[in-house]
Amino acid sequence: MATGRTPTNIAVIKYWGKRDEALILPVNDSISVTLDPDHLSATTTVAVSPSFPSDRMWLNGKEISLSGGRFQSCLREIRRRAREFEDEKKGIKIKKEDWEKLHVHIASYNNFPTAAGLASSAAGLACLVFTLGKLMNVKEDYGELSSIARQGSGSACRSIYGGFVKWCMGKKDDGSDSIAVQLADETHWNDLVIIIAVVSSKQKETSSTSGMRDSVETSPLLQYRAQTVVPSRVLKMEEAIKNQDFESFAKLTCADSNQFHAVCLDTTPPIFYMNDTSHRIISLVEKWNHSEGTPQVAYTFDAGPNAVLIARNRKTAALLLQKLLYCFPPQDRDLSSYLVGDKSILGDAGLHSIEDVDALPAPPEMKIPDQKFKGDVSYFICSRLGAGPKVVADENQALIDSVTGLPKGV
Repeated sequence: MATGRTPTNIAVIKYWGKRDEALILPVNDSISVTLDPDHLSATTTVAVSPSFPSDRMWLNGKEISLSGGRFQSCLREIRRRAREFEDEKKGIKIKKEDWEKLHVHIASYNNFPTAAGLASSAAGLACLVFTLGKLMNVKEDYGELSSIARQGSGSACRSIYGGFVKWCMGKKDDGSDSIAVQLADETHWNDLVIIIAVVSSKQKETSSTSGMRDSVETSPLLQYRAQTVVPSRVLKMEEAIKNQDFESFAKLTCADSNQFHAVCLDTTPPIFYMNDTSHRIISLVEKWNHSEGTPQVAYTFDAGPNAVLIARNRKTAALLLQKLLYCFPPQDRDLSSYLVGDKSILGDAGLHSIEDVDALPAPPEMKIPDQKFKGDVSYFICSRLGAGPKVVADENQALIDSVTGLPKGV
């Protein structure tokens, strides 16, 4: 049995569109930030036993089918690379050829909403590949693991590393050069603070897979973006990250998010991932950035309405939180559950009680100061850059009962 924990990642240069559906090969490079796994991650336990009659998987306590091609690709590729394993203490020895005959039980848990545009499949499939690899004594490097994770979910390849990560689209037809590389680790630019507004934790109407397929088939803007816009943007973004140039980083991040959603609108039929609340958050950030004369905050939206806001430092993040809570106060007046993750940011913002939120002044850049949208944001998550996957050594934290071979509590 092995347990791993893998962070989610948020793209600042977006992946949207495949040139090969089966191998999940993208039409352009993409760049992401890995989030702190304490706040947004998937935990997966994989168990193997000669008594298991078939491969089975549970996600957040519910059994799901493993028959899909993506899960099968990951299982097949890891089994193919499995090596002999021996645990003398427990008296276990598994030969390389035995792995093919042994079935696995997989239990996975996301500490954030699944399929709501917060890259849950990226964390989940990266974690599956990483943990299976640990269980089956796979010795391949992270680049190779990222290539396997990519076959489960494209953006999963970027969750194999912490910090800033680039998924190289590659040129080869077999996808062997379509891998993730780390641009810088999580300590390189640790001033950045990330606040996520969870506008909706419902599953989205148009899945990323089908949305992408429609865009590739019908959007002329997608082809222009992939061939003309993204290559130069990627180079500029790499430079901005290397130099910790927040102004360039923010402008590129916002522009790329907006162009991704423009491609969605340019698709037939059009795809709407953002909603009115998403647009209000963009407006709030744009007005503030404009009034300061230089970007304070970058925004980016994946395939969903949730806003990922990246502040240049902690002081800026505290000011951002004040503005957000002025515009989007909690419906039930419970401040402690309205902000999760790094709650200490509330203290930095001088917000110790709901009365402090009530007393917040209107942001000076707002034209109509008394506009408030109570209940439009479900909750906020405060996070930061985080490290890549890691093994969870404490067996008490395993999600599978070592006696029954089933998820705990099932």
